[in-house]
Amino acid sequence: MSDQKYHYDRLQSSIEDLQSQLAFQEDTIQTLSDLVHRQQQQIDHLAKQEQSLKERLQQVVDESSPSIVDERPPHY
Repeated sequence: MSDQKYHYDRLQSSIEDLQSQLAFQEDTIQTLSDLVHRQQQQIDHLAKQEQSLKERLQQVVDESSPSIVDERPPHY
């Protein structure tokens, strides 16, 4: 009977270890998921800023006088 009890206790211990590992992995996955979500928000924000800067730059280029852009520098 003690042999059976030993195997049962070992099996129980293995199950508890697996449950502990699973809980740790679930916490790690949630932490990584939260991190990826925050990074995606930052990427989206930076993409919007980039688009805004491109539009502002294009507006400045469009508003600049063509004579200034096409004019030769004074040293020529």
